[in-house]
Amino acid sequence: METQYKEALSVLSECIEACNNCFDACLKEEDVKMMAECIRLDRECADACAYAVQAITRNSPFTKQILQLCADVCEKCGDECAKHDHDHCKRCAEHCKKCAETCRKLAA
Repeated sequence: METQYKEALSVLSECIEACNNCFDACLKEEDVKMMAECIRLDRECADACAYAVQAITRNSPFTKQILQLCADVCEKCGDECAKHDHDHCKRCAEHCKKCAETCRKLAA
């Protein structure tokens, strides 16, 4: 595996963790319906990041395309999480933005 991907693997893993934590915490919020889009995007984002990790570690010929898709999903999730005042959403938004930037750089 190329060294350029070492940092990305760490950033992707942190994003998965942040999304899973946010997903779980959102389910426990009083108004779960209001959190529906956040919950949906947390799942999408964690799955996209996990897929990107798989692509990188198996040296997929589609890694750049998968990283681009991952960046798009991370950006959407980060935008949605940023709309909410919960700490878990704010943390998730930060991780998603960082992950989107990292993935875009590698996809270029």
